[in-house]
Amino acid sequence: MAILHYQQQGQGAHLLLIHGLLGSLENLNMVAKPLSEHYTVTNVDVRNHGSSPQINNMEYDSLATDIIDTMDALNIETASILGHSMGGKIAMQVALEYPRRVNKLIVADIAPTAYPPHHEQIFAGLNAIDLHSIESRKDADVTLSHYVEQAGVRQFLLRNLTKHNEQFHFKCNLAFLTHCYPQIMAAYQGERRFSRPTLFIKGSESNYITHQHRDRINQLFPSASAKIIQGAGHWLHAEKTVAFNKIVGDFLQKIH
Repeated sequence: MAILHYQQQGQGAHLLLIHGLLGSLENLNMVAKPLSEHYTVTNVDVRNHGSSPQINNMEYDSLATDIIDTMDALNIETASILGHSMGGKIAMQVALEYPRRVNKLIVADIAPTAYPPHHEQIFAGLNAIDLHSIESRKDADVTLSHYVEQAGVRQFLLRNLTKHNEQFHFKCNLAFLTHCYPQIMAAYQGERRFSRPTLFIKGSESNYITHQHRDRINQLFPSASAKIIQGAGHWLHAEKTVAFNKIVGDFLQKIH
């Protein structure tokens, strides 16, 4: 049993937000804050991320159980759930395995499918940072730049770096996430269906959701609809925040 670290704000019907790989609950703050005007928004750190428990297992059935355990601890009987990337896979798993606990499902730029490994350079770069010798975030960035070219991606990854008693360390459990990476890339293996309202939101410049995924999505989520945000990539909620939040708000308010 794992109760996740969380932040809660607002009032009204419950909405749960789940971030992606190597992120934290802070990643979805730009979604949480405006939605908290109408909903009780609970933003969680996934296990092995942020301040949540560290467990050497990232199988999606276990990650879904973490969400249910946390909902139980907070006396949340039902909630709508929004997840981005890996968080979207967790959200889908919760909806498929615990459908009575989920009112509406919102999946941001991910499909219920297996993905080929594509974070090897990121993990190699993070593991190459010598936490005992660096004296600043800039030192870490210099090391990481040999593996990850995009400055914005490095900035996001280095949010995991924190300092305690003059010693840098990662908030995420990098060893566990590296070891469990094949689990994170895995597809949903079951054949359950979630028939309640479901929305997939895709960035037009992202290839995480393609036409090849449509049949599997419709099989598992027969009530699914889709929205595409033009000019957005995988980080659609950060790149096009106003558009993303309007789509989410409209979907949550709609009477289905």
